[in-house]
Amino acid sequence: MKISRFLGFGFESNVYLIKADKIAVVDTGTGFYMKDLIESLQKEIELESIEYIILTHEHFDHCGGVKKLKELSNAKVCMHENGAEVVEKGLNWSAAFFNATQPETTVEIKLVDGDKIDLGDVLLQVIHTPGHSPGSMCLYDEESKSLFSGDTIFAYGGIGITDFLGGDRLKLIKSIRKLKMLDVKNLYPGHGEYILGDGYMHIEMAEKSSLIF
Repeated sequence: MKISRFLGFGFESNVYLIKADKIAVVDTGTGFYMKDLIESLQKEIELESIEYIILTHEHFDHCGGVKKLKELSNAKVCMHENGAEVVEKGLNWSAAFFNATQPETTVEIKLVDGDKIDLGDVLLQVIHTPGHSPGSMCLYDEESKSLFSGDTIFAYGGIGITDFLGGDRLKLIKSIRKLKMLDVKNLYPGHGEYILGDGYMHIEMAEKSSLIF
């Protein structure tokens, strides 16, 4: 599995390209910088080769660009069932922070906890991690011990905020403790720096952060 990261500046989420037997993109950013994202992706792959667009949750900074990327690639959109309505019906209140609207986009694959996304030589386990949002989820590849953590946890003990609509700090704490049960070497969060080699330590730091009120 080869992973490349794009965007990730300002309010833009990290966008991860997973190059496996089947190619996937994790999150899409707001869509404001879609030209830059597309050009970056095309340096590594043909857009038509993208099999899945996987959204870690329903906030606009992660899914605002999904419709455009789907149109260009014809990929299947995947996300947790608890966030799918936001994308399908354009009911994304978080878009208002950007003076934008969420484009209505079909979600072909509505996921639940324990589902698997088969990329051939990579098998991503879906872990429902509510707390930052109802539809928050993480993706775990057991073979490489890699965790795509969305906005549930970040490097150096950062955690997702819970004062947005649908946020719940107690649920976030439970979600972080669920992630502690995994053997994580590489941590790929929704914003900021990614960690190679000692990802589990950052999950432990996140748990400590979550208990500070």
